[in-house]
Amino acid sequence: MALPVRTNFKHLLRFIHQLNSPKRGLCSGACPEKRVSAAVKRRAVQTSLQEPPGSGRVFSGIQPTGVPHLGNYLGALENWVALQNQYPSVLYSIVDLHSITQPQDPTQLRSSILDMAASLLACGINPEKTILFQQSQVSEHAELSWILGCLTSMPRLRHLPQWKIKSKLKNEGSVGLYTYPVLQAADILLYKSTHVPVGEDQVQHLELAQDLARIFNNRFGDLFPEPCALLSSTRKVKSLRDPSAKMSKSDPQAMATITITDLPDDIALKIRRSVTDFTSEVTFDPETRPGVSNLVTIHAAMAMISVEEAVSQATGLDTGAYKKLVTEVVIQRLTPIREEIERLGSDRAHLEGVLAQGTRRARELAAPVLREVRHRVGFC
Repeated sequence: MALPVRTNFKHLLRFIHQLNSPKRGLCSGACPEKRVSAAVKRRAVQTSLQEPPGSGRVFSGIQPTGVPHLGNYLGALENWVALQNQYPSVLYSIVDLHSITQPQDPTQLRSSILDMAASLLACGINPEKTILFQQSQVSEHAELSWILGCLTSMPRLRHLPQWKIKSKLKNEGSVGLYTYPVLQAADILLYKSTHVPVGEDQVQHLELAQDLARIFNNRFGDLFPEPCALLSSTRKVKSLRDPSAKMSKSDPQAMATITITDLPDDIALKIRRSVTDFTSEVTFDPETRPGVSNLVTIHAAMAMISVEEAVSQATGLDTGAYKKLVTEVVIQRLTPIREEIERLGSDRAHLEGVLAQGTRRARELAAPVLREVRHRVGFC
């Protein structure tokens, strides 16, 4: 009878801990309430101690795996550009340590890191306003990840979406994939970041960073702020071939994804072949007309107008004609970016210099924080 009693006691302790745990921070100013799911609302409630807009430090990262697609641009990169003008301290990292949770060709990885740097710069990231750096070149990330990993339970990681989804696809996953969220937390906390732009599907991973900040502070004294989520107000861009799924770099269907380096003819072909329905009128109804609604979302975001205005511009057009309008808007926005990527890509030395400068600046922030962590843990 002892085992059931012990098990029930553990459940009771866990329940009490959940009741007493501070609620997570969600920066609702960057995300209108109607765009936040009920589950996210329950998990991430705005606290009274959040810093006002324009203060604090922003951190985010992107893997150097493939060219960013339209969903990456509208859902993340466009927001990154705006944030660098809103906050006094902003760090964006090319997170190559995260990328090797999947097999990578070393030569291709080296090239992809510089290609991603070119893409970020072409999209508007300004290295004078932002610290843009390569994650693996700041060794403090890996060391802090190990320390935080020793404060993290295995059940806590097992229930995170990254592990559940990707391990099922591979039948089994690596230790790196399993502990991936701990490294994410280290990336954020190493710079005492206060704000992290994330998608709704990443909120649970940010909650781990918040939890680890709290656990470390309780055990070793206050050091890390609990970072707040900045949710983008842009609707998710869906696959052009399957509007029930989001646009993805790894989609096996070439026609499903528009990359920011696609040529105009390629963009036109992909939009022309995008899945819609048998109703010719253009309306916005994601539930019953997901394909057409996805085109309206893309049109509105790329033209920087409201969904209502995009639908208004489609008055009198059937879906075939509307696809041509959307094509023109997308080509107009992406052509300058593609041309700038090509220009930057021809000067690899410049890209290496930008990342080296960013690495130096990142280390200046990371080194004293890790020294303090090492001291508090008892290493020195």
